[in-house]
Amino acid sequence: MPGGIRPTQAKARKAVFDILGDIEGLAFLELFAGSGAVGLEAASRGAREVIFVENEPGVLKTLASNTSVLSSRYLIIPLDVQKALARLSKEGKRFDIIFLDPPYFKLNVSESGVDEESLAKKTLKTLEACDILAPNGLIIVQHFDKENLPVELGVLSLFRNYTYGSTILSLYRKENR
Repeated sequence: MPGGIRPTQAKARKAVFDILGDIEGLAFLELFAGSGAVGLEAASRGAREVIFVENEPGVLKTLASNTSVLSSRYLIIPLDVQKALARLSKEGKRFDIIFLDPPYFKLNVSESGVDEESLAKKTLKTLEACDILAPNGLIIVQHFDKENLPVELGVLSLFRNYTYGSTILSLYRKENR
């Protein structure tokens, strides 16, 4: 596997799909896709559409190879996540499930925790602004346990955390206000 790819650990990936249950017919977006392991699992479980967002050139080759086996509808968007979200919003796309697992190595961890502008927080802010989450949709953020994500961010609300060692899965949904 080329450098820069950090496949979601099997334990966390299993947990994601145990949490989600039946996803047949749903639209799935994987941000910071890497090898595409989570999106590939979504496709194998009957997701109607899977979109992968990844912009690292070496990683894109692996992702393209991995997704070539898919028979379901999928798309790879080779852009920075922030630009891809703006594009998807402009196209009027809506997703039932959005999964993001930003690189941990880009975190600025200090004694007081993680820097406010971590990729997870920045991406959540963009997701809230872009409004691409379907009304009953879920955002799942896989992140480092030292990173404290907001409980509320605009219309997005954190409603559950699952901890697996130093990995946390934080689940967000839209609140009707």
